[in-house]
Amino acid sequence: MRVCKGSSRSSPRPWAGYPEGMVRTSAPEDAYTAEPFVPGRGGLVALRRAAAECRGCPLHRDATQTVFGSGDADARVMLVGEQPGDQEDRQGKPFVGPAGKLLDRALEEAGIDPSEAYVTNAVKHFKFTQAEPRKRRIHKAPSLREMTACGPWLAAELAVVEPELIVVLGATAGKALLGSSFRVTQVRGTVLEEEIHGRPERLVPTVHPSSVLRSDDREAAYRGLVSDLKVAADALS
Repeated sequence: MRVCKGSSRSSPRPWAGYPEGMVRTSAPEDAYTAEPFVPGRGGLVALRRAAAECRGCPLHRDATQTVFGSGDADARVMLVGEQPGDQEDRQGKPFVGPAGKLLDRALEEAGIDPSEAYVTNAVKHFKFTQAEPRKRRIHKAPSLREMTACGPWLAAELAVVEPELIVVLGATAGKALLGSSFRVTQVRGTVLEEEIHGRPERLVPTVHPSSVLRSDDREAAYRGLVSDLKVAADALS
């Protein structure tokens, strides 16, 4: 199934943010909001360039770089994960590590071409713990405050891409989009209709592909992920 929109769209409309020309680096990190760094207009290129300079929360201090979303600006489906992992932080692209490779395989099996989707994360900087320098960096889940701080970036991506469907990958992404009461086990594999950042959206929640890699029964977990993604494919048909 082809998931890319077939018709062209007029230039992207503005989204909520500070007016263009306003100084965006004046907000202190303890304000925990990316809003001053989000440009008032432009497309994904402008967003990605601005996000590289985001200092909206302290997570940027330890991360290698901002990892912004990637993919087709006219994609019918947007996949939203939690945050970059170690490989994503080093390469500057989302879902390029083992979980990303598994996700691509599951999408293809479900009938969605991963090259025609837009993929991003609720949080754009890698949060981790590290016992000492040169030791392995261990993923640490972002807090609700950090997810909220990064919300303006996700809102801007949604405003530009205008996907027909959002696939929610895991509990953290679900909480960022749907609130702290979200439980992926209760709604996975269903089509939800909710207002997200002021826009009516359809969403299909499922588990994060990294949870499949950690599962004791990896095959069963993978089959469950594919089953949920088939619901998304059907919703786009």
